[in-house]
Amino acid sequence: MTLQQRIDALVKLGDHLLGQDDYLQAIMHRTQFNNQWFTIENQERAINAIARSFLNREKLENWTSAYNIKDTPEMKTVGMVMAGNLPLVGFHDIVCTFIAGHKSQIKLSDKDKFLLPYLLKLLSEFNPATESYFKIVETLKDFDAVIATGSNNSARYFESYFGKYPNIIRKNRNAVAVLDGTETDDELHGLGKDVFRYFGLGCRNVSKLYLPEGYDFQRLMEKLHEFKDLALHDKYKNNFDYNMAFIMLNKSPFTNNGCVILTEDQAIASRIAMLHYEYYQDKNKLAEALKDRAEEIQCVVSREGLPGWSCIAFGKTQEPGLSDYPDGVDVMAFLLGL
Repeated sequence: MTLQQRIDALVKLGDHLLGQDDYLQAIMHRTQFNNQWFTIENQERAINAIARSFLNREKLENWTSAYNIKDTPEMKTVGMVMAGNLPLVGFHDIVCTFIAGHKSQIKLSDKDKFLLPYLLKLLSEFNPATESYFKIVETLKDFDAVIATGSNNSARYFESYFGKYPNIIRKNRNAVAVLDGTETDDELHGLGKDVFRYFGLGCRNVSKLYLPEGYDFQRLMEKLHEFKDLALHDKYKNNFDYNMAFIMLNKSPFTNNGCVILTEDQAIASRIAMLHYEYYQDKNKLAEALKDRAEEIQCVVSREGLPGWSCIAFGKTQEPGLSDYPDGVDVMAFLLGL
């Protein structure tokens, strides 16, 4: 397939996903039954975001124009270990590999094993030539490079097993937000989206707030309470109750609004239904301190920006584009260099 044919196939898939597909609805219900974190709403949100941000013709052509992509490159096989924290979380890697003209050998997560095979089946219906580009396997073998995403613990296994191959190995990361107390109600509501979308399970979810000393929590907690419906979800509520009991038994200072617990903690990663915060005095010093922890940070949210950091507007962390590579590693450049 030529580059243009590969783009055309992805655009057809995107157009289809923006329409009505009863079988896809059935797949989503099966996925939700298998993994209660993957609600129908969250699956629809992920699919819509993929269709609009990754499978749009104009965006695909603008993105690919920045690279020297051959129509018929020397085809390599890229092994992929998919994460299962969000629906279709590894789809961007698959788009990159396909556009680069390589084959994907995919090991699915048990938490998300129905959506991707159906999307690949749709692709093959739109253009049968795409079928040879994708293979779902139980065990990776006979590959030329690896992209593996997991936890800090699994990353150690990946590095041991895949270290001799060209690789991208991703560990735990989270987003942080820097507030100055002048945020509008709309911006604080947007922060709630950054915190709560996908139940906070994504690497782009905000798990830590940096606040000016003397920050008044009242308005923030009121805006975050607008997401109180999350507490109706059994698994989220169980985590909230467990963490509330844990923090009370430890007599740690906290504040909560019924759907999230805020506690002062230097750690960037926080538990489900919890949000850490830390005070700062000077943004320049904060920017330097965060550079020392850059490997823990996926992105930074701030209205005024932070020196040395490319910041995202409130409410936009879960809307990455094709050029927003996880961990700041250019996946397309990696693939084109194989």
